[in-house]
Amino acid sequence: MHKVAILAFDGVVPFDLSIPCEVFGRVRAPDGAPAYAVRVCGRRGAIQTRNFTLRAPGTLADIRSADTVVVPGIDDVERDMSPAVLASLRAAWKAGVRIVSICSGAFLLGAAGLLDGRRATTHWIAAAELARRYPTACIEPDALFVDEGRLVTSAGASAGLDMCLHLVRLDHGEAVAADAARLAVAPLIRDGGQAQFIRQAPPRTTAGLAATLDWILANLDRSLDVRMLADRAGMSERSFARHFRDQTGSSPVQWLLAARVRAAQELLEITPAPIEEVARQVGFESPITFRSRFRRIVGISPIAYRRRFQTQTV
Repeated sequence: MHKVAILAFDGVVPFDLSIPCEVFGRVRAPDGAPAYAVRVCGRRGAIQTRNFTLRAPGTLADIRSADTVVVPGIDDVERDMSPAVLASLRAAWKAGVRIVSICSGAFLLGAAGLLDGRRATTHWIAAAELARRYPTACIEPDALFVDEGRLVTSAGASAGLDMCLHLVRLDHGEAVAADAARLAVAPLIRDGGQAQFIRQAPPRTTAGLAATLDWILANLDRSLDVRMLADRAGMSERSFARHFRDQTGSSPVQWLLAARVRAAQELLEITPAPIEEVARQVGFESPITFRSRFRRIVGISPIAYRRRFQTQTV
């Protein structure tokens, strides 16, 4: 079973610590068994947060044997960072552990020397300071999360949830991640490159667009274009495109393409349908186009994806 160690330290942000506890702790494999063994790890004794103290059942030594280590945010980036915590992160990295951070947890990764020469992100309000402190890192202040393989960093608050669901998708596939998203009452198709700054339109427009997004997901097999979607939302094409980007961080075409590929991933996992039929069900007229788009977004071919994630019951 995949072991997740969540790091607890003085000044940890409790909200950030709770996100991976809840997401990974509730994920179930297709056979119903827990998909992750989750353990909060820290130094012995009381750990002080801004409003209360906690005790971690695991120790810093435990993170070296984990498969994934999650570093939550720190409440004050000017706080002295524990040498023992930083040493444990370095040891885990050297041992081949995947290390991920939420929000200002990226500052601990930087202090441990793990950001050097790599892309990373953090909460937009702290991105400039992170870039100043660690000039050899490439800080992407607008990203929800940045995946560099064994090192993954996320922005603040709900972006940590997006990153955790992204990791579930990588580890267990789209169907398992979709179940985890439903349990968290969270969207599954917010990609890492989506902007942190999602401006809120007036309530009437927000409600109308939400209904349109739901309709799109229910009609992916149809031939859809921006004019049709704008008409359904009761807007001109230009206004629809502008409001769509404000609400989702991407264009209607990009969002639709990502939604179709995500739906295809789930079909590949839970059905024996031929590739051509999967392509048709999610709205691709050409199997060749489907294969090309799928590989571009997912990184592997539909056949390879099915071999990796298809459940035993199909």
